Amino acid sequence: MTTGYLWHTLYGWNDTGSGSLAPADPAAGLQPVSYHFAHADNKRRMHELVQVIGLGDKVRNIPARPATRDEILRVHTAEHHDRIVEESALPKGGDAGDGISPFGKGGYEIAALAAGGAIAMVDAVCNGTVDNGFALVNPCGHHAVRETGMGFCVFNNIAVAAKHAREVLGVERIAIVDWDVHHGNGTQAIFWEDPNVLTISLHQDRFFPTDQGFTTERGGGAGVNTNLNVPLPPGTGDGGYLLAVDSVVLPALRAYQPDLILVACGFDPSILDPLSHTMVSAEGFGAMTQRLVDIAAELCSGKLVMVQEGGYSIHYVAVCGATSIAVLAGEQPMADPFLPLVENMYGRREVEDHQARICKIASELVPDIPGR
Repeated sequence: MTTGYLWHTLYGWNDTGSGSLAPADPAAGLQPVSYHFAHADNKRRMHELVQVIGLGDKVRNIPARPATRDEILRVHTAEHHDRIVEESALPKGGDAGDGISPFGKGGYEIAALAAGGAIAMVDAVCNGTVDNGFALVNPCGHHAVRETGMGFCVFNNIAVAAKHAREVLGVERIAIVDWDVHHGNGTQAIFWEDPNVLTISLHQDRFFPTDQGFTTERGGGAGVNTNLNVPLPPGTGDGGYLLAVDSVVLPALRAYQPDLILVACGFDPSILDPLSHTMVSAEGFGAMTQRLVDIAAELCSGKLVMVQEGGYSIHYVAVCGATSIAVLAGEQPMADPFLPLVENMYGRREVEDHQARICKIASELVPDIPGR
């Protein structure tokens, strides 16, 4: 099995400014800080760890390329695209659209490269260059809706790649599994009425955005019953996440029978993430990855593409990501150097009743998913 791997140096140059969750503003008492939560170093460090542990020698590098305007417009409005282009040319750049998602001068070019990187990996998997792949792109994308970016996302990278797979490569049915700790609201909205794309989001309940991501959101029009949400309670760890994968995600994929599986892969459900309250370990991410590798082999000749989303622990993102990439490539993951330090805080390996309850509610919706 050959695994593709994609990184571009410019992903590590994405400028998120001097704020944390809001721009620095002395009048409001907001001091500048060295690191925005979505600072590019979170992902750059993952890439460097992949190289240092020798994993980079076990994968095939796939070159990134920028998405074109037409490719982005398959998902986003011209107004959104063109505003990003205009603000990107300003001396200090602009914002993706919600006031807390800054990008520096030249940010458009990096965002287009992120969307194009997702496309490049989908091309590589679908044309047989590699069996599966991991696109370590930056900035992330799954919150971006058609008309605006939000939540640190400029363009919806995984949606742009899915549209490319459908309209250019002729892939008939696509499933997107989103395990970022925040709801994949943008991807849900973009494919709400599309029966050819199944969207599944595992996320912390009522976290971001707070007003959506519920099990009652099922898709609409021709796409009814092709959207599935699993809003997990705070404190859910490896056991609860694996139960959600086993009882909801895998049965949903078997019901839908996709030709390609995409994963919106955030490492912000981790135990050390500063923006979440779930408790997943690197080992847990590896176990989820293995299950998706196995189901892809069963359903769609192994065609699986993981596209990087969020992850805000400067310490732990790299370890979680390297673990998932190793599993994807069929290699032995590195030992988690942080687990001995956090075992006293990490008591969520077993499933608890309130976690199992939401998995049961979501699993009861699986029979409604339309098959072939």
